[in-house]
Amino acid sequence: MHIYYYDENFKYQGEDVIDHDELPKNATNVRPQEGLYLPEYDEKKRVWFESASKEYIESSQPTPQPSKIDLMEKQVAELYYLFALGGDSS
Repeated sequence: MHIYYYDENFKYQGEDVIDHDELPKNATNVRPQEGLYLPEYDEKKRVWFESASKEYIESSQPTPQPSKIDLMEKQVAELYYLFALGGDSS
């Protein structure tokens, strides 16, 4: 049986596969849905929900990196600038 552990505050702690049907303490067989940043379990409703704040979720988003084309365009622009100055970058 696949199980999902939570701590004393019902925050997700990990998962495991066990070979018996009795659930350990602080575990459930209810799978958290995809996309939760800080899953928290509601034992009475038997459902996982998002416990992360909007600020936490926004701070967890990766910073977009420029594409290779963007980098090449910047390098070409810098070369044109150097050429326009006669090769002197100062």
